[in-house]
Amino acid sequence: MAQEPQPALKEIFNRDRLRHLASITKAAYAPFDEAAFMHHAMLGLDDLGIMQRMRQVAIAWHAVLPGDYIRNIEILSALAPHINHGFTSISLAEYVALFGQDHFEQSMQALQYFTRFGSSEFAIRHFLAKDMSRTLDVMKTWAFDENEHVRRLSSEGCRPRLPWSFQLKALVDDPAPVMPILEKLKSDPSLYVRKSVANHLNDITKDNPAFVLQKVATWPTDNQHTTWIIRQALRTLIKKGDNSALAILGVKGKADVVVESFQVSPDNISLGENVRITAAIKAAGAERQKLVVDYALHYVKKAGSTAPKVFKWKELHLEPGERVELGINRAIKDFTTRTHYPGRHQVDLLINGEIKAQGEFTLTS
Repeated sequence: MAQEPQPALKEIFNRDRLRHLASITKAAYAPFDEAAFMHHAMLGLDDLGIMQRMRQVAIAWHAVLPGDYIRNIEILSALAPHINHGFTSISLAEYVALFGQDHFEQSMQALQYFTRFGSSEFAIRHFLAKDMSRTLDVMKTWAFDENEHVRRLSSEGCRPRLPWSFQLKALVDDPAPVMPILEKLKSDPSLYVRKSVANHLNDITKDNPAFVLQKVATWPTDNQHTTWIIRQALRTLIKKGDNSALAILGVKGKADVVVESFQVSPDNISLGENVRITAAIKAAGAERQKLVVDYALHYVKKAGSTAPKVFKWKELHLEPGERVELGINRAIKDFTTRTHYPGRHQVDLLINGEIKAQGEFTLTS
């Protein structure tokens, strides 16, 4: 069955959503001119991407609200709980980034509040770019906040390579200034926060792998939250077969195994269907060994070339001579962040970062 087309991500900010924003702003501030807001928010809308639309909402608020930054923040704070959509709420933080640079303390308070409804991760980066030390000092206090959204912001906002945002070159070169935040959050009870810490550390491994390996090697492994972060933080290095990263996870070098079978089926599928990936692996060594099993799917690109993406599969121990069978389904369907193209897709079986077997399937439509 063919997959139904997915709406473009930018349609989060469609005409109905903009009308809703106009309505709740009017409720928070009676003199608000809804028609004027719609005029500014709709300018060239069809040609704008999602981040441009989000920014244009902030600009439209600025054009129609009274004009005093502090007063406008009070109004936006009043309407924030009524937006009821996480990504749309990011426009609130964007307002702070665009118009609050000269009001540091009030802007920090606003971002700390607005992040509870969506996220202030993009907005805080403008303050980091302007004054890294002063902004990080505030973010370090957020790592102690009772609210998980605020704690997550303390990590997510200063990631050196945050997706959909500009790089923080100073932190790409030297990540040491953010370590007090990550140290504080390394055993956070919230999965939402732990994912951010792991992604932050994974970012750092792309430029400073030795720095991360040295840090996490000292972290206690008797806390399940910390061990989860370490495993996720090292995922890029693990996928590359980095021996130091594998050693931290308890993996001793290359896997001494025999791959008895590796299958990808069916041979031909249509968009929206699943492929089934199976493997039978037998230990060939004389000692118990830990295995990190992943698979890489080489996606066909629009121009016909391919690019691999590695997916986690299983971590396990095998006794000498022990055999294990693994199976997983992979949905081949379009998402807002991925478009699939017809063609032959290769699939690699990776064990401890090394390609051990290969298969393939064809996406026909």
